[in-house]
Amino acid sequence: MSGVRICIVEEEEKALRLDRWFRRHFPELSHIHLEKLLRKGQVRVDGQRAKAGFRLEAGQKIRVPPFSADSGPRPKREPLPISALDAKWLRESVLYKDEDVIAIQKPSGLAVQGGTKTSRHLDGMLEALRFGKKERPRLVHRLDRDTSGVLVLARSAAAAVWLGVAFREKTVRKIYWALVRGVPKPEAGEIAMALAKRPVGKKERVTADIAGKAAKTQYAVLDKAGQKVAWLALMPLTGRTHQLRVHCAEKETPILGDIKYGGMEAQFEGKGIAKRLHLHAVELEFTHPRKGRVLITAPLPDDLQTSWDAFGFDPKAAKNPF
Repeated sequence: MSGVRICIVEEEEKALRLDRWFRRHFPELSHIHLEKLLRKGQVRVDGQRAKAGFRLEAGQKIRVPPFSADSGPRPKREPLPISALDAKWLRESVLYKDEDVIAIQKPSGLAVQGGTKTSRHLDGMLEALRFGKKERPRLVHRLDRDTSGVLVLARSAAAAVWLGVAFREKTVRKIYWALVRGVPKPEAGEIAMALAKRPVGKKERVTADIAGKAAKTQYAVLDKAGQKVAWLALMPLTGRTHQLRVHCAEKETPILGDIKYGGMEAQFEGKGIAKRLHLHAVELEFTHPRKGRVLITAPLPDDLQTSWDAFGFDPKAAKNPF
């Protein structure tokens, strides 16, 4: 590209990161090359230097200097084909749908995004949820692979920016249900415990660490089976990786099935007890870009319902404690 260009940030691009704005408008510019231009001050926002993670505002002027593509436009990565079976169950998992948003019931065991050893993941299946839209839905938040429940998707770039800001500014209210080993004391309260990722062998693990990032979770016992198992409602006030799992384990009431953080204490053998992590995102409430506050709920999947039944817990009798 030759000659300096001045580009105006569109309304639907507000809150977009600067590097993602460049990726959208100039895909031929590599991230490494962009970083060099930023360090030299050749890219400017309203005349000021900016970093790659700078959040844009509508109407701002971006100075785009002359540059040459490192190796031509990057080839578009085509999504893997979706099996008819995956497409069918994914469409059947829809809990809510309008012009801006789709919410689905994510199953346990399915990763939201791919990785080195993960070829089957939700992000690779989103073509099945176009429902006539020009764009495929976009991820705006995540759930752990082993957690089931409500997952919200944006159906346009503008909705993705709107929801991204909502999640980042903590205006989204999320409630999870969990079965834990033992009964926490007191039976309701707040867990404030900083968390950090630390290397364990060749992998990383989240641990309680006063030098880590602040993490807060409100909790309340909804029911209990003696002192052996409790049904908790959990509301994270922050969004750290594995926050609920680590907080429950540090409270000495690990989530059933969570061997990683609860060890053998988290195992519970018995008729009807599902062999999985007993953590479910049951409610998600957010401010919709057009409709005000929207509350979406996800019923317990069949495998967790059998566990709730085994302990005599009734989901229909649950009341929001927060």
